[in-house]
Amino acid sequence: MLETVPRQSDSDQDAASAEKPSKEELLGRVAQGDQVAFAALYDETASRVLGLVKRLLVDHSQSEEVTQEVFLEIWQNAKRYEPAKGGASTWILTMAHRRAVDRIRASQAGRNRDMKIGIRDFVAEYDNVSHEVEVTIEHERVKQAMSQLTELQRQAVTLAYYGGYSHSEVSAMLKVPIGTVKTRLRDGMIRLRDELGVSS
Repeated sequence: MLETVPRQSDSDQDAASAEKPSKEELLGRVAQGDQVAFAALYDETASRVLGLVKRLLVDHSQSEEVTQEVFLEIWQNAKRYEPAKGGASTWILTMAHRRAVDRIRASQAGRNRDMKIGIRDFVAEYDNVSHEVEVTIEHERVKQAMSQLTELQRQAVTLAYYGGYSHSEVSAMLKVPIGTVKTRLRDGMIRLRDELGVSS
């Protein structure tokens, strides 16, 4: 009589997926200095982090540098992650967004220094100077207007309009219903228009 050999593949796959640690668990192990967990966390999240950073920086080499900085920060600061305040993906992507924005600001500061040196060493035409002043003033107005939003409005507007995320992606990242995201975006944009004096 032939013995029936149980199929291993399906059960093995189910067991493997059941045993696969969550990002939160991996981050907890990273906080304890677990390099294997860090490698696994990197494999699971690196492409998403690089994608977000590249949306903001565009330049691929700079995006790779910032992504490396993000994972160095994760390794050094994993102990600061608080699961009660949100998922591991949100924590990591928020960190990536902050790093990318810091790089943009640093690049802008460098450009501003170069511009000041250029203006000092070269007498620019009036129209060029006028244009740069207008751009600088407009940038400051937007920055000031953004500071008037609530933290929740600012998060939604930043992710949707600067990060390029869809409403559903913002909903998942902030762990709030999509209707709430739409409300925050609408109220945030109304507030921005009011602060900037733009008629709707």
